[in-house]
Amino acid sequence: MAGDWWMIVPGNPALSGLVIFLIAVPFLYFARTPMHGVIRSATRAISGPLRMGSRWLLSAADGLRSRNRAVILAHGRDEMKHTIEREFERITTMVQRDLHGYPALQRKLMDQITKIEEDYQKTGEVPPPSGQWADAVKAVANITPSNGLVEKILEDIATSIEKVHAKSLAEYRKAYQDRHKILKGFTPFWRSLNQTLTQVEKNISGLQDSAQKIDNQMDKFEQINKGTDKAEHGLNSSAGRQFVIDAIVMGIAIGAAFVNFRLISLPMSEMVGAGDYITPSLKASDVSALVIIFIEATMGFFLMESLGITHLFPKIGNLNAQMQKRIFWAALIFLFVLAGIEVALAFMRDLIAAENLRLKASLSGEAAMVTEAAKTTWVSNIPTAGQMVMGFILPFALAFIAIPMESFISSSRSVLGVTLVLLIRSLGFVMRVLSNVTKQIGNTLVHLYDVVIFLPLMVERALRSKGNVAERRTKDRGGVTSFPKRNPNERTDRTATGEF
Repeated sequence: MAGDWWMIVPGNPALSGLVIFLIAVPFLYFARTPMHGVIRSATRAISGPLRMGSRWLLSAADGLRSRNRAVILAHGRDEMKHTIEREFERITTMVQRDLHGYPALQRKLMDQITKIEEDYQKTGEVPPPSGQWADAVKAVANITPSNGLVEKILEDIATSIEKVHAKSLAEYRKAYQDRHKILKGFTPFWRSLNQTLTQVEKNISGLQDSAQKIDNQMDKFEQINKGTDKAEHGLNSSAGRQFVIDAIVMGIAIGAAFVNFRLISLPMSEMVGAGDYITPSLKASDVSALVIIFIEATMGFFLMESLGITHLFPKIGNLNAQMQKRIFWAALIFLFVLAGIEVALAFMRDLIAAENLRLKASLSGEAAMVTEAAKTTWVSNIPTAGQMVMGFILPFALAFIAIPMESFISSSRSVLGVTLVLLIRSLGFVMRVLSNVTKQIGNTLVHLYDVVIFLPLMVERALRSKGNVAERRTKDRGGVTSFPKRNPNERTDRTATGEF
């Protein structure tokens, strides 16, 4: 048969293969060194470029990481600078608003407190006793009694003293009452003073909290300027968190844009033609609805730029305040006009849907359905009103998409940079592993080749071992072994002769 050409012994494939193997073993043995070189050269040809590519990728990843580090530190430095400036502005506003009149208030409070203390001290004073009355009473007491004259004088003195004492006591009580009235009149002032001091304490506490925040932000700013790993890690984490939040908000905005598109696509088909197609699968009405939505988003961008909330267009930010104000009013007017257009389209959409229902009912020949479709009640007007409200609100909601979009673009630079560095490092690691695997495959093939020619290798090792034993015995006996004469200039290196 045509497939039995290799069989040396016809009808016996095993014996034929054994014979061929025995014939090929000597040739494989003598070709051992070149074949080892071929295998190792082939594996080096594969593993070498893989290792070089791995080194290049790792070096590129380090360079990209350095650039990402510089970018995120610069961005974090700018953000922290603006944050600190805003915090200082807030503190300045707080001081001017709440603590601007504090020195005058303090002087007023000190004057009032001094006056209260003086009046309070006056209320505690007791009139000193008169020394003249004591001397007079003592002199009268020393008079010798005679005919009741002394008793009469003492009675008159006692009566006068009681009258004077009663009068003095009444005046003293009246003075006390006046002082107590003064103190009582200060009660509302004390309450107002307590409230004022409490408010001042709150303002001071808020000022201290703001100062503490500024201290923390200044510490972060210093770490960013130093380029520490902690600052870089914090900025990367913040960028990743902001990226996720912005992506969620952008997804919500895209959902709102889709609802807006579905709201105005049907009436737009009546305005630009339902049968007009730009491509076989793209209607002109759908493109018109998308254009309106994009114009609303663009007006939102201009509106936020003129307000200074976003900085997507530097030329708008570099304009003077008057031009920015004009752009603001122009964008706002355009948004109101587009919102009015969407309200009209939403109302038209309900009318078109009602007309389609009537048309289907008339074509089906159901007069009752036509009559039912022609009825309009306040309940049937609720969807129309809801669509009109949505048509007015959605353009203004889409106008705010500029804020998350700017933050998304800013944070995506850091997130994509870190992701790209990770991918490049992973690819470099995979190439390094493939290089090592290829090298080990070459070593495995070399050993497998030696396994195939193990019989000649065993004979070679046995002969070599026998020669080494004989040479060792000769050296031990001190004898001299005769060897064939050779040319003195001939190299005796076995490696050079190709023996191994």
